[in-house]
Amino acid sequence: MERKRLKGVYLLPNMITTMSLFFGFLAMIWAIQGQYETSALSLLLAALMDGLDGKVARLTNTASEFGVQYDSLADLAAFGIAPAVLLWQWQLQQFGRTGIAAAFFYTACGALRLARFNISAATGKRFFIGLPIPVGACTVACFIFFASHIPAFMLGGLPYAAFGLAIALGLVMVSSVRYFSFKEYDFLRAHPIRSMLIFIALLALVISAPKVMGFLLCAVYIAGGLAYTFIILPRRNRQLLRALTPQDS
Repeated sequence: MERKRLKGVYLLPNMITTMSLFFGFLAMIWAIQGQYETSALSLLLAALMDGLDGKVARLTNTASEFGVQYDSLADLAAFGIAPAVLLWQWQLQQFGRTGIAAAFFYTACGALRLARFNISAATGKRFFIGLPIPVGACTVACFIFFASHIPAFMLGGLPYAAFGLAIALGLVMVSSVRYFSFKEYDFLRAHPIRSMLIFIALLALVISAPKVMGFLLCAVYIAGGLAYTFIILPRRNRQLLRALTPQDS
């Protein structure tokens, strides 16, 4: 009986991973059918499932090497290939072969990001090195929704924005930029009231304008990693170096 129960528990995280893969597959189908916002919503649901499978595996102590590899393959399909297909069907096909190259660039960078993550040694729980591929897919999905609020006179630039987004996301995925993982909650524990107020304010903004705020939050997260890596971290290192360097009397 205990052996059967454990098999069922080990199966649960992989079932959730399969749901993530399924939503990524649906995103590709709906993109091909021209249902772009439905495809984008499916990508967001895939990201939700991807976040749940790891949590469930850790909470139930059922993480396995098979689950890790299966999750990586599902991520490549759902967050590497599906967003590229969506961008191609939505805007990039206007560029012909160049659009194919941009879509493939996004997919290839996503694959490289996953491969580097799989073989890299642990660098701490606070940061990801390079933009996580699910965040890249969520940014693509949120940009699809955000585009419905773009003024009519700016719609002519939408294909170029989609092209630039594919290239930019690919670059930050394979970069050495540090992104907060939110796996440690020191700030939340130290400032519970402030953290709750921030959460309520963000929730209110998202509810009031979900299509706009979703993309803006993704953009802020991406920009925050760039600012931390290239502005805040070097400044801290210079201050630490000055503190450790003996001063001439």
